Amino acid sequence: MPTWIRGHLAAVRALLVLTAVCGVAYPLAVFAVAQLPGLEDRAGGSLVSATGGRTAGSRLIGQSFTDKDGKPIPRYFQSRPSNAGDGYDPTASSASNLGPEDVVDTLPAPGVEGVPSLLTQVCARSKAVGDLEGVSGARPFCTPDGVGAVLKVFGARAADGTVRHPARVVSADQACPAVPFVREYHGVRVECARPGEDLAAGLTVPVRGGAPSRPRVPADAVTASGSGLDPHISPAYALLQAPRVARARGVPVERVLEAVRHNRTGRALGFMGEPVVNVVRLNLELDRGVGS
Repeated sequence: MPTWIRGHLAAVRALLVLTAVCGVAYPLAVFAVAQLPGLEDRAGGSLVSATGGRTAGSRLIGQSFTDKDGKPIPRYFQSRPSNAGDGYDPTASSASNLGPEDVVDTLPAPGVEGVPSLLTQVCARSKAVGDLEGVSGARPFCTPDGVGAVLKVFGARAADGTVRHPARVVSADQACPAVPFVREYHGVRVECARPGEDLAAGLTVPVRGGAPSRPRVPADAVTASGSGLDPHISPAYALLQAPRVARARGVPVERVLEAVRHNRTGRALGFMGEPVVNVVRLNLELDRGVGS
């Protein structure tokens, strides 16, 4: 038999064997293992059911507990923010890809869509959560109206890169006609930002302000997870929300806190990560036993 024919036959045999092993035997073996007691639920998506047996999602994927206008529903614990699609979309799992130096907004202008910086997103979320829960949403480097407290300072640069004698100062994230969060900077009146103006030449100066170093609104309430699908919040964020949920449901706050404890898990293996509360399971438990 010619060598080239023997080579092709060997390739066909290898294809058939690998198809049988990798394409049939291995998937069937994995499927069989997944049906073992204790693994079946996880292999099936870790689904959770609402009243009446209706599937209410997966306990591994977060959900938005908002109304049709996107406003938080008071009787539900709110999840952490999500950048996955329109929120918790498993087909669009992602983060914002914004880093700590993203502090200057792109303000909306004719023909230009506004893009808030990561700092402004954090500030706006903190203010919104503070308003919802009845606490201060103040954070360092945030203005009282919920945007980044960032100045753009124009003038001759010194050898160390600073501007010692500013010629002009702009509150970069406060679009006109907003009132700048500070009146003066080194004796120069601070202006509001004009949409469409290029401020890149100015020196970026974040202003910490007088907010406490430990804000009342926890960090997980204002930052999205890397996947955008995280169903957990911190115990601190759950405790912050508990009084509001109890009032909306007309029950003692102790009953709501008991549900929080039921759905709290500790560090993985006792030392990895932080304790968390599963919001999806928590809200389902409240619907089943603490009123709707």
